[in-house]
Amino acid sequence: MIRLVHKAQKGNNKAFLKLFQQYEEDIYRMAFVYVKNESDALDVVQEVAYRSFKKINTLKNPEYVKTWLIRIAITCSLDLIRKNKKVVHLKQEYRDNFGSEEEDIPLSITLQDLLNQLNEHERSIVMLKYYEGYSFSEIAELVDMPLGSVKSVLYRALAKLRNEFKEADFYE
Repeated sequence: MIRLVHKAQKGNNKAFLKLFQQYEEDIYRMAFVYVKNESDALDVVQEVAYRSFKKINTLKNPEYVKTWLIRIAITCSLDLIRKNKKVVHLKQEYRDNFGSEEEDIPLSITLQDLLNQLNEHERSIVMLKYYEGYSFSEIAELVDMPLGSVKSVLYRALAKLRNEFKEADFYE
């Protein structure tokens, strides 16, 4: 892996492509958590590929290439979210005129719905800890926060998730 990074830093495009493909799925999952739809997540993956290709020389520690790529993915996702906040959405009564899906679909609470209740920092930390398997110190470095703050945010987020779960009558 480290050899691939060094080759990519020396301008070997095939090495960069092989390196990026190893983490593409992780980048997509992280992006999807933020942007909440497939096409935007794919756009984020593409932007991460572009930015990381242009900035591969700035990677100081090749052993942290995955962390570096995930950090770029989070930044790109947040950039896209900020950009999309400027978009004006149609009112519901206008949206209904464009066609509707089946109306008798029962609503269900999913883990994704619960995660959407969290703010960006909380969601990032939960995803990095439980979906990506990072340690607290790695998460602190990734999100550029003190270790104690990362732990506090995680435990606060888990408490929020438990409360939402209880309110949905799924908790015993």
